[in-house]
Amino acid sequence: MQRVPLTEPDRCRREAWGGCKRMKIISAWTAGLGEATHRSAGGQPLPSARVSPPSDDLIYPLPSAVPMGGTMNARLERKLRVLTTIIAAGGAAGVAFSATHDLPILPGLVIGLVISTVLGGFEIMVADGPIRIWLSGRSFTANLLIKSAFYAVVILAVQWFRLADVLIGRTVEIAEDTFWSSLVYSVVVSIVVNLALAITNLVGGRALLNFFTGRYHTPVEEERFVLFVDIAGSTSLAEQLGGVGIHRFLDRTFRLLSLPVVDYRGEVLAYVGDEMIVTWTKRDGAVDCRPLRCFIAMRDELARKAGQFEREFGAAPRIRGSLHFGPVIIGEIGDVKRAIVFNGDVMNTASRLEELSRGVEGGFVASKAAMDCFASTPPFTISALGHLPIRGRVDGIVAFGLQPPRDT
Repeated sequence: MQRVPLTEPDRCRREAWGGCKRMKIISAWTAGLGEATHRSAGGQPLPSARVSPPSDDLIYPLPSAVPMGGTMNARLERKLRVLTTIIAAGGAAGVAFSATHDLPILPGLVIGLVISTVLGGFEIMVADGPIRIWLSGRSFTANLLIKSAFYAVVILAVQWFRLADVLIGRTVEIAEDTFWSSLVYSVVVSIVVNLALAITNLVGGRALLNFFTGRYHTPVEEERFVLFVDIAGSTSLAEQLGGVGIHRFLDRTFRLLSLPVVDYRGEVLAYVGDEMIVTWTKRDGAVDCRPLRCFIAMRDELARKAGQFEREFGAAPRIRGSLHFGPVIIGEIGDVKRAIVFNGDVMNTASRLEELSRGVEGGFVASKAAMDCFASTPPFTISALGHLPIRGRVDGIVAFGLQPPRDT
């Protein structure tokens, strides 16, 4: 048995998980070949990429598995978080109105909770459900107006039929000026909440929270998993579909790819041309091999929708990707338009690994640094690619690949 040589202490196992177990890696061996020849994006052979003979399967040490600490579906958790936020904001707004108008607190609280519960239910069950695709085809302003119109109708109904009074058994008549001021106040608050949700969706929930808390106002160093996902063949598709067509194609593709990112608790860092960059903290990404599972889920999601893409665009999207792990510098940058950016060798290496993935069967390359940090064994075939030469590194990098899609 051969073992993958460990040239440096396994920091992830020692610091995060404290133990290891063996994962059998199926060697990327093809019949009659002792040396795998990979090609770079420019078509040049990379002769130093080597794999082991089929008789010498690799034993790759991985950290022992740890409980995930919760199995709630990530999409459900996200929806419940949104619903809770809306209900809390509605209740607080109702109390604030009552307190500033010398009215009883309970009716104001109940009105706020009733309105926010209905609107929150609409957001997570309808706007983020059956009509999500239809709404996504509308502009930011159109989305805001459509939802605000629905909000106004709901608020008018709750106020007009005095549902809060029915719930608490109150029969006191409300002055007309109080009714209208309450109505206007509720509509304004709902539009503000709607606008906040829209901005959160536009900027990203975590990024917005980090801006508010000032977490990265001063640059900090964090250890991160970085996943690069590239749309294969986008250049030829752009020639085939034209500028507007390829934009629609990429938009539809990235929307689909975002679903597994939510499922596996990643964070979309950026869309750069035909490329998507996703990141996880060391703690979140190590659990259950989330970055690897995310890429496989992306591939499966596109396979399920291939027929729709074929009918609409005449071609189905295919992806390739790369994964790396290490320290990155994260901080706010810019003045007129500020952004939170990631810098460092990890980003550069991940990008160059993505270039190498173009010549690797399966279209995916993961560094040994990333593989060492996983807390459990991947539930799919991993192939050892050996030492790959990589631009900017004299000694290359030890890398692994994923099994190719079933239809290839």
